This record gives sequence, C-alpha cells and structure tokens, in this order.
Amino acid sequence: MQIEQIYTGCLAQGAYYITSNGEAAIIDPLREVQPYLERLERDNVTLKYIFETHFHADFVSGHLDLSRETGAKIVYGPTAKPEFDATVALDNQRFEIGNIQLKVLHTPGHTMESSTFLVLDENGKEHAIFSGDTLFIGDVGRPDLAQKAASMTQEQLAATLFHSLRDKIMTLPDSVIVYPAHGAGSACGKNMSKETVSTIGNQKATNYALRANMTEAEFVTEVTTGLLPPPAYFGMNVAMNKKGYNAFENVLDLGMNPLSANEFEAVVADTGALILDTRNNTDFCKGFIPQAINIGIDGDFAPWVGALIADVKQPIILVTDVGREAETVTRLSRVGFDSLVGHLQGGFATWKNAGKETDTVARMTAPEFEQKIALEHDTIIDIRKESEYAAEHIDQAYSKPLAYINEWIKDINPKEHFFLHCAGGYRSMIAASILQARGYRNFTEIEGGFAAIAKTTIPKTDIVCQSKILP
Repeated sequence: MQIEQIYTGCLAQGAYYITSNGEAAIIDPLREVQPYLERLERDNVTLKYIFETHFHADFVSGHLDLSRETGAKIVYGPTAKPEFDATVALDNQRFEIGNIQLKVLHTPGHTMESSTFLVLDENGKEHAIFSGDTLFIGDVGRPDLAQKAASMTQEQLAATLFHSLRDKIMTLPDSVIVYPAHGAGSACGKNMSKETVSTIGNQKATNYALRANMTEAEFVTEVTTGLLPPPAYFGMNVAMNKKGYNAFENVLDLGMNPLSANEFEAVVADTGALILDTRNNTDFCKGFIPQAINIGIDGDFAPWVGALIADVKQPIILVTDVGREAETVTRLSRVGFDSLVGHLQGGFATWKNAGKETDTVARMTAPEFEQKIALEHDTIIDIRKESEYAAEHIDQAYSKPLAYINEWIKDINPKEHFFLHCAGGYRSMIAASILQARGYRNFTEIEGGFAAIAKTTIPKTDIVCQSKILP
C-alpha cells in the first residue's frame, strides 16, 4: 500500500493518491486530471474509485473528468445527492482497492453528506483517515456553509459535527494518521495548522475542538465564534460539483485563444469581459490596460479571484506573462471560472506596441512615504487582515481589509487623498486596480507594504481603536 498526499499550495488543498496491488483510488482530485492519468500509467495501476469527501465549496473537483477518462466509479458518503452517475455509499460500507479497504464513516456537520474514509491495511488494521473538511490539523470544518441546503442553523450543524467527531473519529486508535482536505490558508476553517498530516492522538492533545471533557455547548460556541463571511463563489462551486461542469479541456481551449490588440479590444467591447492582468504588482503598476484588475499569479491567486470577482459566470479575458497562459487558465478553472474568452497574445507588450491607451498606479517607496506622511492630517488605509492589523500597524491607520473592499469602497471620498498599503504589495495592488477601475484615483500605494514600512521611523502601534476599523 502507498499513500501520497498531493498538496496544492495556492488552494491549501490536499488530494490523495492510494495504490495497492495494481489498483488505485484518488480522493478529492483537482480539476485538471492529466497529471493523475500520467501517474496511473507510469505506475501501471487501474483507477478503481474516486472518493469525494463532500461537495466542495472552495474548488471544483476533477471527479467527473477523471471518471470519464478512466471509467472509475465516483463514491460519496450517505445522503449525498449528486446529479450524475455516482455511488452513494452506506455508513460503514467498505470498498476494496487491491489488498486494502476504505471504510465509509458518515461524519456530517460541515455539510450533511460529509464523510471520512478510513483505510484498513492489508491486515485489516485501522491505518489512516481521509477526513475531508470534517477534521483539519488544529481545527474542524466550519459549520455555516451548508445551512440553507440542510435547512439547519450553523449551531445545529456544529452540534451535529460535535457528535460526528466524538462518535466516529475520536474513538479510533491514537496511531491512526489524519489526512485532511485543507491546511492553513483555506477559508474552510479558521485555525488550521501549517502542518498537513497528523495523528488522532496528536489532534486529541492539540486541537482545541477535540478537547477532552468538552461539552457540546462549548464546542458549538467555540466553533461558530469568529467565522468570517464565506467567499461569494463558494455556493457556485458547490453547485458545479453537485450538478456537473464543462470539461477542463474545453475551458483550456477557451482561455488559450490568442488575440491581437485589436481583437482583444473588440472582444472586451462585445462581451463586457473583465480584464484580468496576472502579472506581478511591480510590472502592473508601471503600465496596464485601463480598467484591468491585477491579481498576480504568484500569490493566493485563485482564492482572491473567487473572493473579489465572485460570479463564476463573469466573462474574463486574460493578460499574462508570456508562457503562463495555460497555468493561469488552469488555476482559474480550479475555482470554477470557466467563462474565458481568450488572452492577449504576447502579453502587455503587444498592447503597448500597438499604441493603445495605457494606465499606471501612483506608487511610492516606504522611505518616500516616511518623508511625505503627516499622521495628524493624512489618511492611511491598511488593507491587511484584521489579525495582521491588530498585531502592529501605523498609528492612526484605518483597517479596511481587501476582502471587504466592495463594502468600504463606497465610503471613500473621491476628493480626499489617501495612502494605501498591505503587507508586501500584492494585495494593495489588487485594491489599487479595483479602485481605479471604479474611478478612484485619489490615492498613493506604498511599495513593499508594511514589511518596508516597518523599517522606517513612522510611528506604529498594536492598539486597536474601534473608530479605525471597518464597522
């Protein structure tokens, strides 16, 4: 038996590849399935099952394409109602893969169909669990995503999760390995560890939600406290995973459609496509197509696309670094953004060389900012997370996280200048591009963000003034 975790950092997502005696199973596969197909061929094994721990909200699974390519059966846990051919397993049902078995443990609470898959090794010994979004390392799945579908409150779902953990998972031997679906950075939990593998025993000792003698009421309170609103695209990804979606190869063909500058301009006018520029913030600020939104490919690209664009059906046209077009399309498809209408062939240089109109972002370095700033008069907007702001921030700076820009942008006075920064420049350039696309040009973005600002003598504090935070 071999178990391999295939971890995708930009999504903080773990898929799993299991083989035994010539047969294989894949759990929670990513959208693009060619790497799995190549691996199966290289290992000379037959894919027998594709196990889905639940209907994912944060990414589109590759279960349908993988099943079409291999003939492997898709398996869900009890109560799942997929709108395509799949096996809906019974609680405790077992599936053989070579010399091992995977046993279904129905563990509702994150969602009602959520299930954990327990590996029984060649000797029938309980070896590992694939816990999906039921149990993370250091955390458990948030119970607020499935409220509408389950006709339950988040408190009722949390109570259900409490019993799933204690009746199905915590009763397993301490030596059982825990393989979760996500790690730190995922919006599917709030306190996940950077570690991506653990054991039942370790989680009993360190995971706040698995605390000994914890009451149901305590669990419900702690698990539901501090939950941030889920990204808007989550519900649409659930629908795609449940109902079906366009084949990845078709999406790739759409995004790989090369366009000249004139064709690009015409397509934007005809379709109303959003111009998504995925270059790094340093290149973007020096020149870009007017109205373009910058979300750099070298960062938390897909989650920010999902959080800020929200509608997966929004037509999108791409400006990328030359050679990174397919990578960009692939990463967009992982979160369900399939309505692509092509890319600018040759990148931004093609647009510039064609003599088309360009735009720039006003940016200054941290030392320049230090010389310019007057805290008693100037407005500073810090778009980092609330936790980053609380740890340390510029004295008198306002906390307006990027995730909530659609809420606070309407409160910006277009006649009053302000300074804008994040931690290192990635998020602040996203915000700058959104602001300028909506007509705001009364700001200066700080290059290098708070990491650069921290090296200056600008006064800083960890005291949070309530009047300075987003209501």
